[in-house]
Amino acid sequence: MKQTPADLEQITATTLGHYNSVAEGFRDGTRDHDVSQNIDALLRHIQGEAPFDILDFGCGPGRDLQTFTRLGHRAVGLDGSQEFARMAREDSGCEVWQQDFLKLDLPAGRFDGIFANAVLFHIPRQELPRVLRQLHGTLKPGGVLFSSNPRGENQEGWNGSRYGAYHDLAAWQGLLIEAGFAELEHYYRPAGLPREQQPWLASVWRKCV
Repeated sequence: MKQTPADLEQITATTLGHYNSVAEGFRDGTRDHDVSQNIDALLRHIQGEAPFDILDFGCGPGRDLQTFTRLGHRAVGLDGSQEFARMAREDSGCEVWQQDFLKLDLPAGRFDGIFANAVLFHIPRQELPRVLRQLHGTLKPGGVLFSSNPRGENQEGWNGSRYGAYHDLAAWQGLLIEAGFAELEHYYRPAGLPREQQPWLASVWRKCV
């Protein structure tokens, strides 16, 4: 059933309200998460000479902004949560944009890479093609998009006070190809475990049109 503008406003407000309310605990609980495999996957595929311009899309409290900065890159954060955006600015010293994912205002051709770690699954399926085209547009020619999402069987809905859409590999590939990307690689996380114990689907894509 098609979601109305009022439905989408509720999804955004409720999900962001959750993250604003748990921001401190979320920062403490995720501070030591090791996502180096994901960061390496993005950076490995970016062409040209470093340092790179990176958009950390859904940057949360800024953990990965700090990593990109330590590695010598120019990182900009974006998050819908007011509290996360504040924390990310304070903790990383980077420029951080607070924007609703469903009302993005992104500069054209600005970034070499986009790091979308554990975030795109919050976008309702009907809105995702438009958002992916906006991410495509803010990449430089040949730029790279990394994403990691909880995988599923193409269901979506509420998980407590957070909204999520959970795609399988084939559906995710179709969405990204439709948006103008070519797949570079995909893998499941955490590494080294049986597939049923790997809830995360990570993939890397190049802007090709």
